[in-house]
Order: sequence, then C-alpha cells, then structure tokens
Amino acid sequence: MLPAQAGAAPRLLDQVRSRVRYLHYSLRTEQAYLYWIRFFIHFHGRRHPRDLGAPHVEAFLSMLATERHVSAATHNQALSALLFLYREVLGIELPWMQQVRRPSQARRLPSVLTREEILALLQAMEGPMRLLARLLYGTGMRLLEGLRLRVKDIDFDRHVIVVREAKGNKDRVVMLPQALAGELRAQLVHARVLWQLDRRQQQAGVDVPHALETKYPRVGQTWGWYWLFPSPTLATDPRSGVIRRHHLYEERLHRALKAAAARAGIEKRVSAHTLRHSFATHLLQGGTDIRTVQELLGHSDVSTTMIYTHVLKVAAGGTASPLDSLAA
Repeated sequence: MLPAQAGAAPRLLDQVRSRVRYLHYSLRTEQAYLYWIRFFIHFHGRRHPRDLGAPHVEAFLSMLATERHVSAATHNQALSALLFLYREVLGIELPWMQQVRRPSQARRLPSVLTREEILALLQAMEGPMRLLARLLYGTGMRLLEGLRLRVKDIDFDRHVIVVREAKGNKDRVVMLPQALAGELRAQLVHARVLWQLDRRQQQAGVDVPHALETKYPRVGQTWGWYWLFPSPTLATDPRSGVIRRHHLYEERLHRALKAAAARAGIEKRVSAHTLRHSFATHLLQGGTDIRTVQELLGHSDVSTTMIYTHVLKVAAGGTASPLDSLAA
C-alpha cells in the first residue's frame, strides 16, 4: 500500500473510513476503497479530489489498464471506490461519472474436480484443514462463510447450518452433512477448550456485529457466539485495536489445499472456491434442480448458477466430434 498522505488526505481518508463503517461495509471493502482512493490522490500529486474532474479519473483508470494491466474486476473495484468517494463522502454527484465505461468481465468456466479427485484431495489432508475442506465441499459455502461460523450456527437436531451475513449481507441455510456430524462435535469440544481458556484469562470477547455489541456489551464472551474454527493465537482487531481471538486465517486452507493437490497428483487449479464449484456441479449431476442449487449457493440470480450447466455439458462430452464418425 502507498504511504498515508499529509495534510488534507489523512482527514479525507478518515471520513471515508467512517462512512464505510456507517454503511456496514466489510473490512475488506474498507481496505480496498482506502487503497484506491489513496492511490488516486497520490497519482495526481496529492491534490484534493474536489479539485479533480473527469479527465483525472479517466487518466487514472487508463493508467491502471495500460500500465498496470489490471484485470477487469480490479478495474471495476477502483472505479467503485472513486464513485463511493464522490457520492458518499464528498456528497458530489458528477454526471460524467455515470458515463465512465466499466470493462466487461469475461465469463470463465470454473475449475471443477471429479468425485474421484475430490476424494483423493480430501484423503491427502488432515486435521482441522481436512474438516474445513470437507465442510466447504459438503455445503457449498465460501471460505470465509465457513471460517466465520459460530457455535450457535450449527443445528444438529435439524441437520442444518445457518450462514449469516454472507455475500450481499444475506443469511441462508445449508445442509449439515451427516458424514461430518461426529467431526463437528469434536471440533466444538476443541473450540470450547479455547473459549474456557479465554474466559479464565479474561480476554476480550470475539468480534460480533457492532449493533449487537452496543446493546449487549458482553455478548462476544458467550459460548454461542464463539468461533467454530478459532485461531490458536490471539491477534489485534484491525478496526478496534482490541487484542482478541479471531477465526482461523484463511491462508492456512489455501496452503493445505495446494499441498494436498500435489500429493494427490491433481494438475487442475485447486482453491477453496473449487470445492464450492464442485459441490454445485455434483449436485446438478445427481439430479438436484437448479433453483435448489441457487438457494444453497446464495446466488441472487439463477443466471449465475447456470454456469454450472455449461460445466456439465463439457464434462459429459457434449456433441460427438465428426472425427469420431470417420474413425467408425
């Protein structure tokens, strides 16, 4: 990241930070917006954005595309940050901003593993990373959705898991795989040991939604709100500065999946999201209707889920090649 600016820029960034938190944007969105706004100001000689206009925004976005060669998604993120700055922080509606063209993002077929590859991958893993990988494949959750699960979100009686504040700040319910019930109960035992240790040492409670913490200041110390996958070490909260226990760091699963894929001899690109893609594809292969898969994945539009039908066509071989008829 670029260094913080002197003079007006730090005060402006504080306004951005305050507005982002008021609107309950995620920490990652806050960090990304601050980065791009700081970069934009630095690129134009630390001039205040009020003194900049359409040519300056277009020059900045052009630099990202021609010199930095950023992806379409990164380009759109930078533009969204600048729109947020002018609309939400400076209170300036600039008509020309509506005319700035966003680069179109190409729709790529996701990487999907076969059932045999999934089995080999999971067998090559061990410990909590194996449980987490099995949970993501068995439910279709995103990585952070799995890591942010609380004790109270696991319902063994109804065989469901409640995914809260997912992408788009939406809640949804997914199945609790029966094959994982025993391992999840064991994980709860492990998590409770750490929770009891934190209580004996009078550590700060885990992070909870701000409004809830304001109304119930000690709710973060209760067992129900504790992480299902707590980190073995304490860390400083990046927003409040409080030293507390967070959930497991997501990079741990990335490293474990990469190592397991190598041991299993899988040449495809494997990530936590590959498990989610494989979950959706295998459900459709098994005859689950696409609307159900859409709800389980938390997609707002069924057209997003439709990408997996294209994966199925590829996996099934699609139309026979004319070369095969010649050979016959």
